[in-house]
Amino acid sequence: MNDLFTEKQIFKVSEITRDIRTILEDSFSGVWIEGEISGLQIPQSGHMYFTLKDSKAQLRCVFFKRANSNLDFTLEDGLACVLFGRVSVYDARGQYQLIVEKAEPKGKGALQLKFEQLKKKLAEEGLFEQARKRPIPFLPQKIGVVTSPTGAAIRDILNIIERRYANVHVIIRPALVQGKTAAADIAQGIKDLNKYKDLDVLIVGRGGGSLEDLWPFNEEAVARAVYESKIPVISAVGHEIDFTICDFTADLRAPTPSAAAELVVREKAQLAARLADMQHRMGQTISEKLKFLNLRLMRIAQSHALRRPGVILEQYQQRLDALDKSLLVNFKRIIEQYQQRFMSVNKTLSLNFMHLVKTKESMMKQMSSRLVNLNPLAILGRGYSVTYAGSSKKALKNIKDVKKTDILKTKLNNGVIISRVEDCIS
Repeated sequence: MNDLFTEKQIFKVSEITRDIRTILEDSFSGVWIEGEISGLQIPQSGHMYFTLKDSKAQLRCVFFKRANSNLDFTLEDGLACVLFGRVSVYDARGQYQLIVEKAEPKGKGALQLKFEQLKKKLAEEGLFEQARKRPIPFLPQKIGVVTSPTGAAIRDILNIIERRYANVHVIIRPALVQGKTAAADIAQGIKDLNKYKDLDVLIVGRGGGSLEDLWPFNEEAVARAVYESKIPVISAVGHEIDFTICDFTADLRAPTPSAAAELVVREKAQLAARLADMQHRMGQTISEKLKFLNLRLMRIAQSHALRRPGVILEQYQQRLDALDKSLLVNFKRIIEQYQQRFMSVNKTLSLNFMHLVKTKESMMKQMSSRLVNLNPLAILGRGYSVTYAGSSKKALKNIKDVKKTDILKTKLNNGVIISRVEDCIS
């Protein structure tokens, strides 16, 4: 039996876990796995820990910072993803897990998902609110442009401005419009032009391209620079079908850079024609107004008041006398009415006072009579008496309170009788 036991190979937990890890990593060194993210946790280290699950099973995952720093979208709970990595074992727990190297959203591109996530985030912060958007100046004198100095966009903008109104001054801030560093350069360009105090409007944009080419205008840094700009901003990115985060944040979206130039600068010939038309209509209006005023002046000059002003004055003097007489009559009538009311009130008060005096005297007589009747000594006048025991001031009520030889005082209506008790009979 001992020989059989010694022939068995016995592993430590760490040894068998290591062997299992080796088998898993060799068998699943590079696999694509799809599922839904759940329980996402991102500690200060920047590593991501979550569970990838489907309707029947789940798999623990770790996405280290060195690998997740280049993600083009944000991982979140409920997001369907396709993950690439290797299956391994976490020795401390004896738990197998997927060490993620790459992640892609399922069903849509990473850039499109990142666009939607950022759009939702900034919309919730109020960066797209229509109420905060400012009007574009009617005829700006100085225009700032943030774009590539060599692209077709700046040539189109300058050509249209030159053709429509050459008097406008344009300040160009050259910027990268493609590549990883383009967003930071565009945002800084907007901040640089905001240092000019006399700029009326900014145009920020570039010509057409793919989603990747236009992506710098979808970055958060550009959106916040547009939002914080003190100068109204026109976004002119790509073609008419292209929409960027910059478009939603700007005060005005132009379908193309050329359209931006047409929107911001009025055509000089149109303005001149409009000015001439306004001048003509103003002349007609003034002429008609002068004719009307001249006719009115003639009517006033021919009026009765100007031809015989003394008659008008006499009429007003008579009217004044009539009003004065009417005022005196009304004043006397009002005085008489108040005098009558005063006498009536005075009479009423006198009658009420006399009634109160009589009422008071009657009440006093009634109270005096009641007091007399209530006086305990008044009953003596009707033949009754009160007996006290010796010097006591308490009236006798019980024969038991008296004994033989006691001195008694009997009070009558007109005096007191002092007597000695000879006997007590009950």
